[in-house]
Amino acid sequence: MNRTSGSAGVLLAVGAFGLWGLTPIYWKSVRFLPADALLAYRVLFSLAVGALLVLVTRSVGTWRRALSSARTVSAMGLAAGLLSVNWLLFIWAVNHDRVLATALGYYINPLVSVALGALVLGERLRRGQLVAVAIAAIGVTCMAVGSGELPWISLVLASTFGLYGLVRKVTPTEPVVGFAVEMTLIAPLALLYLVGFAPAGASAPIFESPGVAALVALAGVVTAAPLLLFNGAAKRLRLATLGFFQYLAPSLTFALAVLVYGEPFTAVHGVTFACVWSALALYSIDSLRAMRDEANPRAA
Repeated sequence: MNRTSGSAGVLLAVGAFGLWGLTPIYWKSVRFLPADALLAYRVLFSLAVGALLVLVTRSVGTWRRALSSARTVSAMGLAAGLLSVNWLLFIWAVNHDRVLATALGYYINPLVSVALGALVLGERLRRGQLVAVAIAAIGVTCMAVGSGELPWISLVLASTFGLYGLVRKVTPTEPVVGFAVEMTLIAPLALLYLVGFAPAGASAPIFESPGVAALVALAGVVTAAPLLLFNGAAKRLRLATLGFFQYLAPSLTFALAVLVYGEPFTAVHGVTFACVWSALALYSIDSLRAMRDEANPRAA
């Protein structure tokens, strides 16, 4: 990875996770629709944005070739499935006042990415990274013991997005084309759901006024912008390095949950988040030290 590519990857990662951290604001604004219907609309409007991007970037041929490759379709289908589960749970959690749980999930996510990088891609973990993962695991255990149940929302969000990042990392597809392919593969299921399985009246609100329809349609832009930035970053950064930036999103989401939406922050939450924050601090220090040593090998 050259310096220019690395710098671009950093900027893309910051943009992606900064935007993601503020998305609860949008999903709160469209909570008049159930989460499953919102997911379906999100997919369809994201497909529209993806198709436009493919046309603008003159990538129609690449998009067609990707869809004609069984290997690419299989990988992108898996990525789309993981993304759909992640999206559905996130929307449901935000609109059921569980924003704090989503923040915890995305705090854990960088450490999941580190673990996946080691287990699947063979990326070597330094001692600081190993200790950070262990401290985060202690925090999750504290939450499970203190609340009497596993923080399932947090764990599912962290694992599905970590696996999605892994699939996109190892699949040789450009960000715009990859996003369009993912949406192409799951859009028929979204349309089928709205036509045949959605609750009665699920689509009625979007026809009440052009403003409401435009608000729902904005889901495509809200989805595509950070996801494309993320995919671009994933192609330019090591998985472990990409994980370094992922704390930006949950930090913003945490602030929204506690300061704006007034969700309760208990002693158990305090212990759990303290462990996770400590783990991320250790991981960040270790990563910065490693990057410094890599840039100045003689000083290592």
